[in-house]
Amino acid sequence: MRFFRRSSVTEEEAEQEVKKTEEALERTRKSWFSRLSDIFDRSRIDESLWEELEELLIAADAGVTTAGRVLEDMRERVDEEGIKDPAEVRVALKKELVSILQAVPPKGALWRNGGGGQEVTKPAVILVVGVNGTGKTTSIAKLAHGLRAEGSQVIVAAADTFRAAAIEQMKEWGERIGVQVIAHKQGADPGAVVFDALSAAESRGADFVIIDTAGRLHTKSNLMEELRKILRVIQRKDPTAPHEVLLVLDATTGQNALTQAKAFAEAVDVTAICLAKLDGTAKGGMVFAISSELAVPVRFIGTGEGPEDLSAFSAEEFVEALFR
Repeated sequence: MRFFRRSSVTEEEAEQEVKKTEEALERTRKSWFSRLSDIFDRSRIDESLWEELEELLIAADAGVTTAGRVLEDMRERVDEEGIKDPAEVRVALKKELVSILQAVPPKGALWRNGGGGQEVTKPAVILVVGVNGTGKTTSIAKLAHGLRAEGSQVIVAAADTFRAAAIEQMKEWGERIGVQVIAHKQGADPGAVVFDALSAAESRGADFVIIDTAGRLHTKSNLMEELRKILRVIQRKDPTAPHEVLLVLDATTGQNALTQAKAFAEAVDVTAICLAKLDGTAKGGMVFAISSELAVPVRFIGTGEGPEDLSAFSAEEFVEALFR
């Protein structure tokens, strides 16, 4: 797994990542995208083809707005290119879906240009947000594990101090993957935890600080304000930080995840999406809705339960896996 040096992966590592993506999308592919062969297995392009394609995209949780955009662009392409064979529409659809995922403008400082980001002063700070139950803590552990596997020193700030279980869970993960976790007691000031973690990272020359936060619902304005307070603590240490704000979404919630994403984007400048539990859902089409409607890039996908089961997102690999 190469989160920041993707170009240096071996052929075997690349094949393993592709296989993980395919396996994670198996439910989505079997439930919905397997029907593509039936849709395009006809003698001509007619109105029923477009209707069935739109129904499929909506059913896979691509969303009504995104499905409509795809259909509009596809119709224009068919007219402009003079496409007559339904099989060619299938090829064009793949290109259209890839383009939706790739059209999202880069954000943040670390994961631009296919994994190679800007040079930042150590430690690079990754603030992780998301509601309870999305798989946020586990995703943080997976990310820390991946970075450590690349040779980076990582410190995790257990700033979700509202739940004692969250602190203990993060400590357990830290012991499991060999990453130091800075934590206070339940009810402590999250800003103080963040300050201590950043100070520890500076003194030890750590490469990354990953900050966990409490699962904030968009209806809890006081918790959103606390998130802004954490940002102020970070920026007193480094005005350019956080270098990424990673929003963890639960893929199994489908379109509800898009609603959560919009709420968080209003409270903080989200720069990247981690789509957790993708292997447990048939709603993988939500990736297209997130990219199209939120304009925040999907950077990671959860492909299983183990610490190594987090993959850097590739638009080409994702779409290809859906069409296999």
